[in-house]
Amino acid sequence: MDLLALADFNLVARHGGFGKASRASGRPKATLSRRVAELEASLDLRLFERGARDLKLTEEGRALFERTSQLLTEIDETAAAIASGGQNPRGRLRISAPLLFSQTAMGKLAAGFALKYPEVRLEVTTEDRAVDMIEEAYDLVIRVNPEPDENLVGRIFLRDRLVVVASPGLPRPTDDSAVPAVVRGPGNEAQAWNVLTTAGRASISVNPILSLSSLVMVRDAVRMGVGAARLPISLVSRDLADGRLVHWGDVEGPEIALWTLYPTRRLLSARVSAFLDHLREAFPHGTPDELAACLGS
Repeated sequence: MDLLALADFNLVARHGGFGKASRASGRPKATLSRRVAELEASLDLRLFERGARDLKLTEEGRALFERTSQLLTEIDETAAAIASGGQNPRGRLRISAPLLFSQTAMGKLAAGFALKYPEVRLEVTTEDRAVDMIEEAYDLVIRVNPEPDENLVGRIFLRDRLVVVASPGLPRPTDDSAVPAVVRGPGNEAQAWNVLTTAGRASISVNPILSLSSLVMVRDAVRMGVGAARLPISLVSRDLADGRLVHWGDVEGPEIALWTLYPTRRLLSARVSAFLDHLREAFPHGTPDELAACLGS
């Protein structure tokens, strides 16, 4: 495939017409039209529907544009980075991050990064689902305990753990009676929580009475004394230190690990490398205490 013709096709698709693309790029309209026609002929596909006044992508044209526009941008940015010695990260950086991390830490992290690298246009979206990095054009994703994916590489940059906490005014049962519980999300109807205490393993029978969609909301409800909850230690460490909440035990199970991930087939751009370095500076040891300090600062 002719990369120059592909670049001209992307230019026309991005601007929505040959005339607009010509005015934006300074390239002759006739040249753009000829190059797109040559690309269509080489692919044996019609990429645009040509009306009397407008130009629309065909289904095949839209698929080609969506799959190649980011790749061409990366080629341009890689060439620019090499030419400049890679010292000045620039361009758009799209990141997807989970809800709790975004609510508690990402605003400060993003602001610090923007001040450090004014030529990078940082875009952060918040979602807990497993996004498709290639199809949705993300440069980096942050995920909690992600499933293995051979198309992605990354590393753990933060570790956390779940603890059971409650208001000091809520008595902890000494028998098998159930304690009122605040849980995150529907369907979280566990009958008991297994915890590790200084005295050993224990089981806390629970009666979920309140279901909330955010762990920040769960913490706020627990502060009000409505029930006990399982929460990340980083989110409640200050409450525990100040006596607003009490610690009933550590939840048994795997640790909470936050990963940064990016596609294996992409070159690691200067802006992604810069953001990874920014995270390392913010969380040099990746401990819950470091995250808690970030939340409280």
